[in-house]
Amino acid sequence: MATTFESDTRPMIPDDIARIVISPKSYTNDEVVYGAFKWLRENMPLGVAEVPGYDPLWIVTKHADIREVEKNAKLFHNADHNPVLNDQASDAFTREINNGSLRILSSLTYMDPPEHGSFRSVTSNWFLPGKISKLEDQVRVLARQSVENLLSFDGECDFVKDFALHYPLRVIMTLFGVPPEDEPRMLKLTQEFFGVHDPEEQRPEIAADPVVGAKMWAATLEDFYGYFDKLSAARREQPNDDLLSLIANSRVNGLPIPRAEANGYYVAIATAGHDTTSSSTAGGLHGMLLYPENWDKVKADPAMIPKLVDEAIRWTAPVKHFMRNATEDTELRGQTIRAMDRLMICYPSGCRDEEVFADADRFDITRSPNQHIAFGFGPHMCLGQHLAKLEMRVLYEELLPHLKSVELAGEPRLVETNFVGGYKSLPIRFTKN
Repeated sequence: MATTFESDTRPMIPDDIARIVISPKSYTNDEVVYGAFKWLRENMPLGVAEVPGYDPLWIVTKHADIREVEKNAKLFHNADHNPVLNDQASDAFTREINNGSLRILSSLTYMDPPEHGSFRSVTSNWFLPGKISKLEDQVRVLARQSVENLLSFDGECDFVKDFALHYPLRVIMTLFGVPPEDEPRMLKLTQEFFGVHDPEEQRPEIAADPVVGAKMWAATLEDFYGYFDKLSAARREQPNDDLLSLIANSRVNGLPIPRAEANGYYVAIATAGHDTTSSSTAGGLHGMLLYPENWDKVKADPAMIPKLVDEAIRWTAPVKHFMRNATEDTELRGQTIRAMDRLMICYPSGCRDEEVFADADRFDITRSPNQHIAFGFGPHMCLGQHLAKLEMRVLYEELLPHLKSVELAGEPRLVETNFVGGYKSLPIRFTKN
């Protein structure tokens, strides 16, 4: 049920600012959405948004507050409501087709303690930094193949469509165990999954529907499940050393992982495992084009590439939000949060918090320390963060020595989403060394 907030006693965010933060379309224009976040951090860092058609919710914009919420998974739950912000009509549709539940995907995102810890432990060792580092040679081979393909273009290409989308997809699918011939299918489903509000990604038969977002998710998940059911069964019959085999044959609390939870794992890895990395990779190049002193610095000193990677992730912040709800009355930044109040955790805002990052809107690879929270914080922190940083570092190491200069050849375009996404197009012209 929607929470009714006492608007006379709680700080109410101006309607125009609230609409910007909540609307998927706002995220196609960095100036608009980051301007709204900046206003909130300066004037109302923790306030209530009441936008028609949505449940009332707290918008959390400060780095410290996001960390505070994220680190306390017992006080602030993911899944008593929907951990992804949808309008009320979409949530109602989800309940209608899902036996009254909003848990349409049984991934880690939709889990709270102790269930979350039990299922996270299935793959947590696989994603440890020491184990990820052993994948570097394999990843580098794929990076070199991708760079060779980019260099085959005659000095002009779309850095996203022709390059950045495909390399992390190839990496995660190779490690995951998805056959190369199925990668285009995985890419298309991922773009539909995260681009449910983007007219260019919507399925034509659903696009005009009032609850297009929820119906797109349902249709996409059905396709994902149909695919992974077959692949999972094959891995149980004949396992190998890929990540899919690990999940298909693992046990939780002494029992095989149920179909829903296995598919939740598969979908999370098959989508977030590459989409966020491709967005950050493109964001890193775009940031250097806007602030070219960074290009000069990293070209002169490739040892700065790890700092480039961290700044690209901070500056792009591909995960725009997750929702939390309070499990009991509590206080945050001097405000009383009631049990079951919903909070929208705005990672891009936290990654531009001026109290933590000097000249926060500027792309600057010399930031040290770079304490961004683009991967989240606390027990729900991104499992794949070390793999993502390895992929990006290796790719830049292989790419930058081959490029003498790069410039924009058109306007960058961003996906219309308030959830997960980034660049859909980054036209460039380049000269080779």
